[in-house]
Amino acid sequence: MTDSGSLTPEDAERWSRLSDKQHACLELLLERQTSKQIARQLGISKYTVDQRLTSARDILGAASRDETAIIYGRLRAICDRIAYHSVDISMPPAPMASTVSDGEPAKHLPFRDSKTEAALPPEEEPLSRSLLRHDQHPSRRTMIIMGGLLLLVLITLGGIGIAQGLNQLIAN
Repeated sequence: MTDSGSLTPEDAERWSRLSDKQHACLELLLERQTSKQIARQLGISKYTVDQRLTSARDILGAASRDETAIIYGRLRAICDRIAYHSVDISMPPAPMASTVSDGEPAKHLPFRDSKTEAALPPEEEPLSRSLLRHDQHPSRRTMIIMGGLLLLVLITLGGIGIAQGLNQLIAN
């Protein structure tokens, strides 16, 4: 690698051979984290971190863990630059003239939120939607829960009755 910060073909080839997983481990290695700390952050085992760092060390041609971090840091400074082309940068939107005067009401659909929906008559609102709203009144929410529990008890009692009937049929 040259001191001028230019990218040699060998450096570009080494950078391209590093996998995304190795880049993730090497980024944390640059922060002077141990393999155990890297493993916790990435949600992998310490053994996997050591494998990734060892293969990255072989790719980078480093002799030690510290040298791996140094070489990776230099390569990242050169290879990980974001280059912008004037074509890629969008221009800010230009303001548009409004067709509505200040005194005239805007002609658009009305905005509906949960408060305006709560004001709707019950026949306009589907039953499933009205039961599952998050802004139910506490007493209504209690009644819904009690009704659900009553339905559950009735289903359970019905199942027990069917089971007893089947037992009697099998016993006879």
